[in-house]
Amino acid sequence: MRLVLVQPQLDHSETADNIAAVTATLAQAGITPHADDVLLLPERVMMTHARATYARAIADLARSLGCTVVGGSHHEARGDQLVNSGLAVGPDGAVLGEYEKVRPYASERAAVRGGAAPGEFVIAGRRFMVLICADFWFSDLFHQAEHLPDVVLVPALSVSRKPTPDYSRSLWRHLAVARAYEMGTYVGVSDWGHPSKLPALFTSGVGGLADPTETDAERLFRPISASGASAYPLDFERLAHFRQDRIDRGFFWKREPG
Repeated sequence: MRLVLVQPQLDHSETADNIAAVTATLAQAGITPHADDVLLLPERVMMTHARATYARAIADLARSLGCTVVGGSHHEARGDQLVNSGLAVGPDGAVLGEYEKVRPYASERAAVRGGAAPGEFVIAGRRFMVLICADFWFSDLFHQAEHLPDVVLVPALSVSRKPTPDYSRSLWRHLAVARAYEMGTYVGVSDWGHPSKLPALFTSGVGGLADPTETDAERLFRPISASGASAYPLDFERLAHFRQDRIDRGFFWKREPG
């Protein structure tokens, strides 16, 4: 299994075809997804509030690429309220899981209510957890997980009030490495590429993979390539050895089922 992470230049307007931007970025990076790959899209990859439009687009993308797609998120209209939510869809277009942003961030709180729970589901026998952007910064959400995840996915739309993206990138990378090491899990982040323009701020481009099994400090976090997409092989046998070593030394939180 490979985890395919993307960081394309996206558009905040409702008429933008950000799904096309994702596929163009994959082509530019020379990445052709395999059937057992998992592609993670960024937060708010679609500006629509219509769940049917979003769901159809993610299913169509999964079928056309022939891989599992964890579809970032969109602001879903539920009656007179909005919820930041997303879908994971298999290569056949079937829904594998759903997830919601529990704690909306900053000005988002004025328009979006908090969701019920992050996502937990199984892909090819591996446990995945999805935490949308700001939810990744709340450690208690990890400890509410029913099962210890093998992979944590973070669809992000990073923003910064700083003049450059360096500060945000450093914080995100340090947090991702810490979470990966503590939980014994891979952590993958897909984001909007810098400098995608939002109404008030720029995005920071914080995407990449945190791999706790690495012994080279320079590879504990590997940013997405300048092409805007990277495919990372996930070695679950190596991850199991890492976890067992930490259990043997009494230095690992092992979540029991139930």
